[in-house]
Amino acid sequence: MSNGLQITILVLIPSVFLVIYFGRKIISRLKNEVEETSRALREKSKLATHLQIKYKNIINMDQEVLKRKKLAIQYNKRILELKEDFEKKKDVYQKLQRTILEIEDNIEMNSFGLYKPHYDFETSEEYKIEMSNIRTKQKEMIKDGVAISCSTEWTLEGSKKEGAKMTKRNMKLMIRAFNNECDSAVLKVKWNNASQLENRIIKSYEIINELGKPNKITIQDKYLKLKLAELRLTRELQQKIFDEKEEQKRIKAEMREEQKAIREFENMQKKAEKEEAQYQDALDKARAELQTAHGEEAKIFEEKIKRLEEQLNEAHSNKERAISRAQQTKSGHVYVISNLGSFGNEVFKIGMTRRLDPLDRVKELGDASVPFSFDIHAMIFSENAPKLEADLHREFDEKRVNKVNFRKEFFNITLKEIEQKVKNLHGEIEFTKLAEAREYRETINLLQVSKK
Repeated sequence: MSNGLQITILVLIPSVFLVIYFGRKIISRLKNEVEETSRALREKSKLATHLQIKYKNIINMDQEVLKRKKLAIQYNKRILELKEDFEKKKDVYQKLQRTILEIEDNIEMNSFGLYKPHYDFETSEEYKIEMSNIRTKQKEMIKDGVAISCSTEWTLEGSKKEGAKMTKRNMKLMIRAFNNECDSAVLKVKWNNASQLENRIIKSYEIINELGKPNKITIQDKYLKLKLAELRLTRELQQKIFDEKEEQKRIKAEMREEQKAIREFENMQKKAEKEEAQYQDALDKARAELQTAHGEEAKIFEEKIKRLEEQLNEAHSNKERAISRAQQTKSGHVYVISNLGSFGNEVFKIGMTRRLDPLDRVKELGDASVPFSFDIHAMIFSENAPKLEADLHREFDEKRVNKVNFRKEFFNITLKEIEQKVKNLHGEIEFTKLAEAREYRETINLLQVSKK
């Protein structure tokens, strides 16, 4: 190695060490700066994250508003769809409700044996005659061998005679079984089970004929119809007998009412005649005494005579009125009354009485059979009270509370409707609009006080 190279190396080595030394210093300082910068960045990042979290709602407000607007549009659209769907389903629901009510009504009617009459005879005797005719026809069908028939001529062990005996025996058993079922139904029939028993007879007819099918034996349809007719006649005969009894009760009630009215007229006439005779005697005496009286005494007798003449005229008028009312068999009062506590609102009784004091009749109606007294809304005098009552009943026939027993004269109507009909049929009458219902209202108040 030359001296020049050695010198160069010796010169460079310190320089290299210096470079390395200062390089390390610079690297260390840069490293510290990097770490410091990284730490600052981390702090800044944390701060930024914190601020982002803290002010997130503000930062995203526009986006949130836009998002909410879109949701609002979607919700409004959905609400409209739901409303339309609701209206459709509401309509379906209401239709179903009406259907359910109709079905429930039918079920209730069936459970109470709703029965549509097949005959329209005037009296129970006519029903009995028809019943006898029906039973005679049944016997004739059996006697003539047409109630039940066999479509095949059977042989038994090669014998037609034995086959005929077998067929006759089977037919006898079938008709007897069917008759027993029908007789049982007729014995059990009542106002509320006729429809069910009709179905029972038809079912028995079908079952027994099904049993006779292998042997080609059939109970005839005409015989079934006669049995059904017997059942229906039995049921309707019961109803007619009931109606006739109710009609007899009505007539007897009218007769009792009429007798009470006649007694009142007779008593009033007797009382008026007695008063008339007393006043006449007193008047005759006063006139006789006036003949001998003078001055002030004469004036006293003149005033007494005048007073007695007025009383005599009144007694005479009362007697004539009693005689007139007794002779006018159709004159009387039609009353409109209600009983809020017993029957509820807008239920009125429209009845008639010929009593001199019609209030007596109303008091009788409010006896122990109902918890509260009746309130009077109108008392209408008529020369033909039965006709006015019948006309009003006919006008409100569809609104009867009891649609079976017409003796129950209660109607589910408004007072305004009654007032209008009375005006049309009779003329202007003053009506008491509000029912006092004193006992009922006091009872309600007592109940409310007791609950406190």
